Amino acid sequence: MSPLHILQDSVIANAVFNPTNCQIGAGSGGSSTAYYLRTYADYYSIPVNITIFEREDYVGGRSTTVDVFDDPSLPIELGASIFVEANKNLMRAAKNFGLDIQDAGVARPKEATDNLGVWDGSKFVFQQREGNYRWWNIVQLLWKYGWAPMRTQDLMKSTVGKFLKLYRYPLFPWKNLSEAARSSGLVEATWATGAEFLKENHISEAFSREIIQASTRVNYGQNLPLIHGLETMVCMAAQGAVSIQGGNWQIFSGMVEASQAVLKLESQVTSLKREEDNTYTVSHNCKANRTEDEVFDQVVLAAPLQFSDIKLEPPLDNQPDNIPYMTLHVTLFSSPHKLSPKYFNLPLSNMVPETVLTTLPKGLNLGHRRDGVGPTGFWSISTLRKVRQPNTGEDEGKYHYVYKVFSPERLNAMFLSGILGLEGPINGTIADFPEADISWSYEKVWHPYPVLYPRVTFESIKLSPGLWYTSGIESLISTMETSSLSGMNVAALMVSEWTEDFNPKMNIFEGESR
Repeated sequence: MSPLHILQDSVIANAVFNPTNCQIGAGSGGSSTAYYLRTYADYYSIPVNITIFEREDYVGGRSTTVDVFDDPSLPIELGASIFVEANKNLMRAAKNFGLDIQDAGVARPKEATDNLGVWDGSKFVFQQREGNYRWWNIVQLLWKYGWAPMRTQDLMKSTVGKFLKLYRYPLFPWKNLSEAARSSGLVEATWATGAEFLKENHISEAFSREIIQASTRVNYGQNLPLIHGLETMVCMAAQGAVSIQGGNWQIFSGMVEASQAVLKLESQVTSLKREEDNTYTVSHNCKANRTEDEVFDQVVLAAPLQFSDIKLEPPLDNQPDNIPYMTLHVTLFSSPHKLSPKYFNLPLSNMVPETVLTTLPKGLNLGHRRDGVGPTGFWSISTLRKVRQPNTGEDEGKYHYVYKVFSPERLNAMFLSGILGLEGPINGTIADFPEADISWSYEKVWHPYPVLYPRVTFESIKLSPGLWYTSGIESLISTMETSSLSGMNVAALMVSEWTEDFNPKMNIFEGESR
C-alpha cells in the first residue's frame, strides 16, 4: 500500500482561510489523518476540504479481506488481523462507528485439544489447552518457566504505560518522534535487541525462546536477536485481542466517511512538486489513464516513501532513511484435510493445535540474520474457520478448513502435502493440487513491516515546508494503531499551526481527556 495524505492549507493565525486536504492512500495512517483533521478542524471551526487519492481499489491499506470461494459472506483477513485493548484509537473508532467487535479467533473450529502450539521444527515445545483451562494453562507456564511469565507481564505493562504517554499532554502532539521516544522512556526498549532487553530484565532464555520469540516471529517474522526490545514487548501485549466482524478495514472506511473526504480510488500519485510559494503541485494518474495536476498547500505522506514511487521536486529537507522491510508470503487456502499429526511428529491419534507458532530449536542461534526462519520453514499456520464447499455435485455441503500460513518464501507442493498428510504432489505450487485436496487458495506477497533493528533516533515528521510524514513511526512500533496515532499526531500539528487557540489538553472525544 502507499497511502499518501495531502492536506491543503497556508495559514496565518486569525486569518480567514479555507484549507483543503488531499490525501493519497486510505490505510490506517492516511484515513486517521483525515479523520482527526476533520475532528480537530471542526472543534476549532476551521472549514477544511479533504480529498483522498488511493492507488488501490479499496480502503484499508494492509487491513483487507478476501472472500473464501469468492463468497462475500465468507471474508477472512489477509493482512492486519487483530487489535487489542491498549489500541485506543482503533477501539474508540470501532465503537463510535457501531461496528461489531468480536473476540479474535471466534470462528476457529475448536476441535483440537490444544488451541495453540509452538513448533521448533522437530517437536512442540509448548502447547496450550483449548476451552475452560485458563488456570491450567497459567499453572503450566509457571511450572515450566518459573517467574518469567510474571516478569514479562510486568515489563509489558510498564512498556505500554510509557507508550500511552504519546497520546496525551505534555507529549501530544509531538513534533519530534525521537524526542518523544526519549521523553516517554520508550528508547529504553528500542536501543537493545529483544534478546538483550529480556536478559537485562531477568527473563529466562527458555521462556524468551519458546514463548516470546514465537510471538515476534508470527507478528514480525523476526527472531529476538534481531528485533528491538520495544516491538518485542508489543508482541506480548495481546490482552483483549479482537477483530471487526466482516473485516477491520471497516474502521478505516468509517474514518474516511466521517472525514467527509472526496475519495478517489485507483488513483496513483506520480509526483509532488513544491512551488516557490510552498504549495504543492500533485500529479496523479486516474482511472481514465490520464494524468491530472492539482495544487495543495500541505502534503502528508502516510506510507513508506521508498515504496511510494513518487517523484519529488526539489529534494527533501529531511530525507527519510531507506530502511529494509521484511518480505512476507501469506497463503490462504481451504481443504477438507486437517493438519497432519505425522508431519508434526505427534501420535496419529492426536490432533495438531489449531494455531501453530514456531521458534528455533535450543542451541540454534541465527543471530541477527533476516533469513532466520530456521528448520520450521514457516512462521505460523492458523486454522481460521470451517466452511461449506459450494455446490460441486457429490461434495456438496462438505466442510472444509480454512488455513492461513505466514512464510518467508512461497510455499511449495512438498510442504503443503506434508502438513495435510497427502502423498503428493511433491513438485510445483499450491495451484497444482486437485480441487479435492485444496478447494480454494489465495496468495499474497507483502512488505508489511520494517526490519526492526535497535535504534534511538527516528524519522522527521516534517520532511519539507508543508510536507508531513506519518510512516517514521514504523521503525518505533509497526501496527495499525501506531499508524493511526501518527496520523492523529500530524493532524493535531497541522491544526496547531492554523489557530493560536490550539490546546493540547483539549477534551473532544466524549469527555475523554487527552
